[in-house]
Amino acid sequence: MTTPPEHDGPPSDYRLLLPDGWFRILLDPEQRDRSVDALVERRFQGVDNAPHLKEEMRADLRRRAAEAYRGGGIELYLSFQEAGPLTVPASLLVSLAPLRGPEPLSPHDLAAAFAKGVEGDEDDTKVSVEELAAGTAVRVRSTTRPTERERRDGQRASVAVEYHVPVPGGAQYLLLTFSTPLEPVADAMAGLFDAIASSLTWTE
Repeated sequence: MTTPPEHDGPPSDYRLLLPDGWFRILLDPEQRDRSVDALVERRFQGVDNAPHLKEEMRADLRRRAAEAYRGGGIELYLSFQEAGPLTVPASLLVSLAPLRGPEPLSPHDLAAAFAKGVEGDEDDTKVSVEELAAGTAVRVRSTTRPTERERRDGQRASVAVEYHVPVPGGAQYLLLTFSTPLEPVADAMAGLFDAIASSLTWTE
């Protein structure tokens, strides 16, 4: 079993190791637009003939970042990792999960609550308790399938992997929410997400 480092109080920050091709967007309103602009400029570096696409990307990222912040998000990571001629689409939202009761649930109790909530949906949702360097965490892997109308509109099934990690010395959970629309390679993507989550460490 991995034992997280001891803290007298909650850690001041955390660290994550992301592969090359992943970019961070800070979600705080005072930093959000600058963070989005820096990413857009980096993606379109050397491209001068696509101003419309550039502004579309900027508007879409600002919208996604604002939505993520309203949901408690701290940082949003987007994958522009390349595999041959293709870009591997994926995202990671880091947020603080709100306390839902007077006392925080232990990871095992939280996992049991999640498992009870998905009874009858075992094929598309898997709940487990995992040991990370940052401590004991709850892992939830799920698949969201589009409706018939959404399929006609070109939407595909998406795979999500959540890690709920208790913050040492505090009453909150840090939530890592990974997502990708690449269901045909879901296991490989989930393996990548697991590796990123395993890199989580607390800092003082």
